[in-house]
Amino acid sequence: MAVPKKKVSKARRDKRRSNNSKLSMPGMVKCSNPACGEYVLAHRVCKACGFYDGKKVIGDDKNA
Repeated sequence: MAVPKKKVSKARRDKRRSNNSKLSMPGMVKCSNPACGEYVLAHRVCKACGFYDGKKVIGDDKNA
């Protein structure tokens, strides 16, 4: 059975472990409102104009 010849240093061990914890950028897409064009997280309502999937879902409702 393979046995390590020398002790692995803390720096070398931590360098190896750090590769698994890298953060990735979330999926950003342009707003579905052509007039807005702001970047929004995927599958979320645009905070600037209230559009989602090409429809106005938040704000400026007189009945709400």
